[in-house]
Order: sequence, then structure tokens, then C-alpha cells
Amino acid sequence: MAMIFARAPLRISLGGGGTDLPSYYRQRGGFLIAGAIDKYVYLLVHDVFQKRYRLKYSRMEEVDSIDQVNHPIIREALREHWSGAPLEIASVADIPAGTGLGSSGAFTVCLLKALATASGRPTTPGWLAEEACRIEIERLSEPIGKQDQYASAHGGICTYEFHQDDSVIVTPLALSDATTRALNDNLMLFYTGETRSASAILSDQNTRTNAADQAMLENLDRTKQLGMRARDLLIAGDLATFANDMHEHWETKRRRSPGMSNDRIDELYSTARANSVVGGKLVGAGGGGFLLVYSLDPERTRASMSDLGAPEVRFSFDLSGCISEIR
Repeated sequence: MAMIFARAPLRISLGGGGTDLPSYYRQRGGFLIAGAIDKYVYLLVHDVFQKRYRLKYSRMEEVDSIDQVNHPIIREALREHWSGAPLEIASVADIPAGTGLGSSGAFTVCLLKALATASGRPTTPGWLAEEACRIEIERLSEPIGKQDQYASAHGGICTYEFHQDDSVIVTPLALSDATTRALNDNLMLFYTGETRSASAILSDQNTRTNAADQAMLENLDRTKQLGMRARDLLIAGDLATFANDMHEHWETKRRRSPGMSNDRIDELYSTARANSVVGGKLVGAGGGGFLLVYSLDPERTRASMSDLGAPEVRFSFDLSGCISEIR
């Protein structure tokens, strides 16, 4: 086997995030819009002269067997999708983990794509996404949804409908060139300076949803409605209303679970709103990571956020999804 290179994009949520968790969509169906961005997880995989498994990510492992691998995603993916000689697997990413851009799901998709390429097996985006979800949600019991894996596997800006029978319908949004340009120009990502694990917030959402907590269900119902409305607004090119709705989306999300926001995030958001931002929200489960905003004057917003020590990560949308090649 030659060297395998694989790349999987991270993502931003544009509406409906949180309704992709099984605890909700198996009761009421979920809907969201996500856009893959040109920030990636990268993997190099090869088996040349390897007698042991050598794994390089935020840590380094060198073990004799798959069962000895500590990294849970790598261990489960190898158990189910690799039968060859020991591998060296090296991973890097454009953005740190724990920042709300779907890095765990992208990593799982990327690893499955690399292993399939190394084994000579073809894949589809649908298979990559669903198998990544199965490993993370079913095998590892992570309290997460399906958004990250599907957005990374498919790429582009798409709507995702999550049905009660666990099926998912993926529909690329038919946006005008002008709308796509405006989104690329006016959507901005700022790092809050804090990383966090999504597990605590999502576990609270899961517990309350499974217990039929009325406030939680109504919150997620409204979030889903806002996601569907965002789809219609984006297709119509009504970005002014879309940006206004981002603010309501954030206010709805803030009420969902304790720890969703904090003083730092509130300060950044209120400053952004005072400096040409119409609406915005935290990307991901909440509590830290990246603030996504829609600005009418990006230079003014950029300057105000820089004064507060919140660096911008400039991005464009990724249209290719997860890819791999033999080098």
C-alpha cells in the first residue's frame, strides 16, 4: 500500500442545530442547515515497514494490537474496517478540537475514508456519514447528533432531514451566486478563546428530551422552525431577514441548557451587535468555541472583535466533502 492522504471539512450550522440528536428526531423529526467550510481534518495512513500500530494525533501511541489502542474512534474504526498489516496513522487539523466546528465527526469520516481507500473499497458520502454516526453514537455512546458527520462527508451547503426511522435526506441548497458570495463575504467566525467538551451540554439536552421535558421540546421545535425558515430565506436570497433570524436562533439556543453562554461570550456578542452585526450565534453545542455572526460592515466588526482579543478565522464554503487519494 502506498501513502493514503485524506481530508474532511469542518462545518458551521446555519439553522436548526440540535434537532439532529436521536433523542429529539426519533420523537419529532429533525431539520437543519449546515455548510462545510475550507478548514479541515487531515490524515496520512500507510503500512510500509510497520510492525506495530503508530498513531499520532494530540498524543502519540505505539501498540501491538488494535485492542490496545486508547483513542476510541481509531480503535473502533480499525476493529471494524481494517484487516491488513499494522498502520501508521497521523492526524492534524486546521482548527483545534472542542471549538464547535464538528472536528470529532470530521475525524471519524476522514479515518473511514482513508481506511476504505487503503483497502480498495469504494465509498459514498451517505455510507461515510452513517457509519461514522454508528461508531460515535452507537458503539461509543457519545451524546451527539448526526450533523457533523453528514456535513463533513457531503460538503457544500445542504439541508438535512432526520426522520424517526433514522433515515436522513440530504438536499444541496440551490443558492444564487449572489447569495453565496454574500454569505462568504458577510458571515464571520471569531474564536471566543475557550474550548469545551460538548458532552455535558448535550447530555443535559438528551436527558431532558428523553424525559419529554416540555420546555426542551418546545425549544427544539422552535429551533427546527427557524431552520426551515432559514432554508426558505436563503433560497429566496433574503439575507437581511436571515441575519435577523440568527439573533432569535441564538436567543432560543441560550435558553436551551445551562452553560450555553457565559460572560465572555455575552460580551463578544453584544460588542459585535454594536458594531454592524445583525445576528449571530455560537457554533456547536455551546459554552465556548466560535461565534458566527452576519455583519453589514465586516471591517468595523473585525476591528471591534480584535480589540477584545477575539481572532477571526476567515473561511469559504467547501464543495467537495471528504476526499482521499493514494500518493
